Amino acid sequence: MKKVAIIMGSDSDMPILRKTKRTLDEFGVVSETHVYSAHRTPDEASAFARSAAENGFGVIIAAAGMAAHLAGAIAANTTLPVIGIPCSSNNLEGIDALLSTVQMPSGVPVATVAINGGVNAALLAVQILALGDENLAQKLAEKRASDKAKALAKDAEAERMINEQ
Repeated sequence: MKKVAIIMGSDSDMPILRKTKRTLDEFGVVSETHVYSAHRTPDEASAFARSAAENGFGVIIAAAGMAAHLAGAIAANTTLPVIGIPCSSNNLEGIDALLSTVQMPSGVPVATVAINGGVNAALLAVQILALGDENLAQKLAEKRASDKAKALAKDAEAERMINEQ
């Protein structure tokens, strides 16, 4: 199975990416985490992206706040799918990062999840890898069924609670 790279622009993004890593681990997806900045370590970030496919990666998740050019900088140097996680900061509550991540020029796509959407980034990476892995596709189906059962149980509990007198 291909690996997933988790790249953060700063270690301040760690709380979001811990959730990403934990979700990938739940599916048995091997991941590797790095701190590469589009601005402070551009050579290292681009070198990683250029060699990611040959190093066994199938998807790259890139998280950054504020100017948030990391996902785009990574995508410019690879043909692998790149998933951007815009991270919130004290400035503009992550809207700046969202716009920087989602507004990519034609020809350099970045799939973008919600602000601080580390779990969804992991799930999207799993979905991409599952296209070529039946075992992973089955795990995804089981998770969806489990999530559905939990939601229906909450529905039944809410109905019971609202009808209590």
